[in-house]
Amino acid sequence: MNELSWAAIVRTVHERANFCCEYCHTCQEIIGHAMHVEHIEPNKDNSLDNLCLACANCNLSKAQATTGIDPQTDEISTLFHPRKQIWSEHFQWIDGGLRLMGLTSVGRATVVRLKINMDRVINARAFWIAIGVHPPTHLND
Repeated sequence: MNELSWAAIVRTVHERANFCCEYCHTCQEIIGHAMHVEHIEPNKDNSLDNLCLACANCNLSKAQATTGIDPQTDEISTLFHPRKQIWSEHFQWIDGGLRLMGLTSVGRATVVRLKINMDRVINARAFWIAIGVHPPTHLND
């Protein structure tokens, strides 16, 4: 069996995600910065099932974490897993797309841990909304 080169893996991950962060749905074409290929489960492997596309904010905020605190229950929860879970079951855009709300313990812990609603990101989303490119409607769950 042929193993994919790292370049082919990166290309596949980008295309599979429609060039958008699989956590916060920020799209590369909007921010103009390259997205990161992120290990969902750190130190596991480079298989396509363990990789997702993440914006710099989500990737750097997540770092090696696989859990976070659900602010509603103060209990530890796993973070959203893009290969095993459906985004729309855990997240919903509110305030016209300015903020991402976690619908479940997983969603809430992910929003907090990845700092998805930090002020500078909300300010950027306001511009994206004003020009009609956010929230993205072309993403698959």
